[in-house]
Amino acid sequence: MRRSTEPEMMDLPQPRELLMGDLRNLRLINRYLGSYRNVLCGLARLVNEAKMRNFTLLDVGTASGDIPKVIVVWARSHGITVRVSALDRDQVSVEQAAKQTEGYDEISLLRGDAMAPPFARASFDFVLVSQLLHHFSDDQIVAGLRIWARLARRAIIISDLVRHPLAYHGIRLLTKSLTRNPMTRTDAPRSVQRACTIAEWRDLFRRADVGNAHVEQAMPFRVLGLISLRQAS
Repeated sequence: MRRSTEPEMMDLPQPRELLMGDLRNLRLINRYLGSYRNVLCGLARLVNEAKMRNFTLLDVGTASGDIPKVIVVWARSHGITVRVSALDRDQVSVEQAAKQTEGYDEISLLRGDAMAPPFARASFDFVLVSQLLHHFSDDQIVAGLRIWARLARRAIIISDLVRHPLAYHGIRLLTKSLTRNPMTRTDAPRSVQRACTIAEWRDLFRRADVGNAHVEQAMPFRVLGLISLRQAS
């Protein structure tokens, strides 16, 4: 099963209602298929190892802002002060994120390009890249990691999919049975086709050459990458 280069519907202009329905479905997929757990596992490990009582984080490609909200809930429950900047290029996504994060003053939303983020060097402790890298080519992934490494003082946290036939057929059947949204039905299995294997993820993080990369497989068919940046050492 080779990595696909076919774009997802989300990467192209779509009708507003179609995208809003897809974003609703993505929040459910994130909640029940491991995205939240994967992100919090990596973040908690880094925060606890450094004994941090406060931190800042940039979430690039935040979509509807559900993961920043989960991070804030986790931080509050552990008595940790957090500031999250959530960036997305799509106006509808930013509008939906504003609704999803209402009442979470720790989260700031901004519309902008993940590959040209409007922030100064070393603005954040962590940069989070969740469910975004599989949208990019190999060279774009390497370039993106180098861009985000300049923004983070400590680490880049990567949570994404692992390409595997079981993952492809599983999500295809699940979305076909649970939703009529054609965008979700198309993009969910295509996301798996566009993702990398664990070995390919490791190679891409090595090519970026921005720090020490720890890569592990999480269930179901997900990767957790923690890149400790050289300037943090």
